[in-house]
Amino acid sequence: MSRSERLLDLVQILRRHRRPVSGRTLAGEMGISIRTLYRDIATLQGQGAPIEGEAGLGYVLKPGFMLPPLMFTDEEIEAIVLGSRWVAKQPDKRLAAAATDALSKIAAVLPDDLREDLDATTLLVGPSSASVEAIDLGVVRQAIRNERKLGFLYRDAGGATSERMVWPFALGFFDKVRIVVAWCEMRQDFRHFRADRISHLAATDIRYPRRRQAMLKEWKATLDKPGQNPPKDATG
Repeated sequence: MSRSERLLDLVQILRRHRRPVSGRTLAGEMGISIRTLYRDIATLQGQGAPIEGEAGLGYVLKPGFMLPPLMFTDEEIEAIVLGSRWVAKQPDKRLAAAATDALSKIAAVLPDDLREDLDATTLLVGPSSASVEAIDLGVVRQAIRNERKLGFLYRDAGGATSERMVWPFALGFFDKVRIVVAWCEMRQDFRHFRADRISHLAATDIRYPRRRQAMLKEWKATLDKPGQNPPKDATG
């Protein structure tokens, strides 16, 4: 591994830690000596990286730092392109456009040789067989970000329609359908709503009383806990 690659790896590791992490922990993750770790920290700080802390106290990287130029391995480039191409084919038009724009921005700051690799990748995404939603998924994503309630009509598998007010906190993208994961006020439980069965979607300015991160954690626990029934779909 070259020194530049090692410095980039150190930045990536620091990004994963939200709290100060000791030099010995960082050195252990990277497989280098503590002395080399201290030199690398000093080098990054000298290049403008906002790394706070000192030996014996731990280090933390302040959010928002980018180390130009962007450097990626061949597999990282393939993962970026494949993921972006998949998102670009989703029916969420705003998210699809954002994926294309993001890939263009990444290409603009890559060195010439890596930009050629990005353009020439041979990993392709097949045609979509997805169902078409009648709602704007961008509205759902905005409600999740802002922790706002959503109202809509929902048609279950049997064709019965019910009015729902939910607290959305996740949106699942599958090959054929998109799933809104939310707390349902009518059922007083977590429910999964197929986006193609939602109509008359209405965004509200009502903030739901819990944090989405807490609900996401609780919902995941219902999936992982042995012997506990998973959350039901919206027919329940």
